Amino acid sequence: MNHPQDGLPNQDVASPNGSNLGLRDVHRAITCLRRGSTVRLDVDSQTTLILLAAETASESGLTALAEQATGAASLLVAPARAANLRGWPMDKPRMAPSSRAERLFLPKSLMNPQALHALADPTLPQLAPLAEWDHPQDKGGSADTQTGAAAAIALAKLARLLPAVITAPTSKSAGGAVSAAAVLAYPAMASRNLVQVAQALVPLEDAPDARVLAFRAPETAVEHLAIVIGQPETREAPLVRIHSECFTGDLLGSLRCDCGPQLRAAIRRIAADGGGVLLYLSQEGRGIGLVNKLRAYALQDRGLDTYDANGELGWGADERDYLAAATMLELLRIPKLRLLTNNPDKLAALTACGVDVIGRESHVIPPNGVNDRYLATKVSRFGHLFSSS
Repeated sequence: MNHPQDGLPNQDVASPNGSNLGLRDVHRAITCLRRGSTVRLDVDSQTTLILLAAETASESGLTALAEQATGAASLLVAPARAANLRGWPMDKPRMAPSSRAERLFLPKSLMNPQALHALADPTLPQLAPLAEWDHPQDKGGSADTQTGAAAAIALAKLARLLPAVITAPTSKSAGGAVSAAAVLAYPAMASRNLVQVAQALVPLEDAPDARVLAFRAPETAVEHLAIVIGQPETREAPLVRIHSECFTGDLLGSLRCDCGPQLRAAIRRIAADGGGVLLYLSQEGRGIGLVNKLRAYALQDRGLDTYDANGELGWGADERDYLAAATMLELLRIPKLRLLTNNPDKLAALTACGVDVIGRESHVIPPNGVNDRYLATKVSRFGHLFSSS
């Protein structure tokens, strides 16, 4: 991996095997899904699907899908959402979300934007459950079909849309399609290709010697930040905190979570330790985005905890990826560290990425009377360790 020299970004970065072109194809597909247009997905040399995001489905998009489809349209959703739409009872704890999508064949009465929006979004007024969704010929599908389903759901997630996608087979045609392989490879590719693009001195109230460094991958708009305090690269194992952005907690001071207090306490801890790094990752709402986090809040207000609310929306309980953090640490020349966290998954993820985590330091913020259930769920459902290392 290339490193910036003398604090300047290394501009000579190219993705291997023409992957920059794959990134552009994925970006175009994301834009189409977000504006309610169809996307052609090449699953393999023989199979192409036409996709439309249920959340943004429009009349023109549905017309385009009908004109290009060569078979029955179906709705891909997460298992937890499929069970809800079928009206199946769900025991507590609720069905854990899965990356494997379920395929529900749509009756013509639901092929309109209003119905599809309701099928995608459990915070909207819901349709009456249908007893029979499944097509008689739908018996699991081939490996190619499963790959196409996984890529379709992954593309909706990259677009920060609810993971509910209408798909239909379509004929092969030259050009104009994004490959399933490019979609599935996109997150890791974007994380591995991060480069430093800017830095500045930003004195903080609790860390006057802080610098903020910005990182992004070529061809992407996602930006991650590193708050560097002191000279951590000169220390054997500096203190590091990985903090996912939280607009409501960090900026607005929301009492629903502990993110804002954790952020400020981490900066104080790192400064008191003599220096270190806080990585501020663009992974709002455990990776589901701000809009979907607000939807999850609405479901929590109806009685679900944070784990089940994500699942009801079709997302995993935690969609974050820490490869970006590992890449940033390599660019900052910090191969060994002590991690300030209560989340054992962060330790495991960084270790899997080749980072030498020599210890964990607890980072517990007391409940405030509003976030008590949220913090309890972190322990009971996510396995957080609210104790010292």
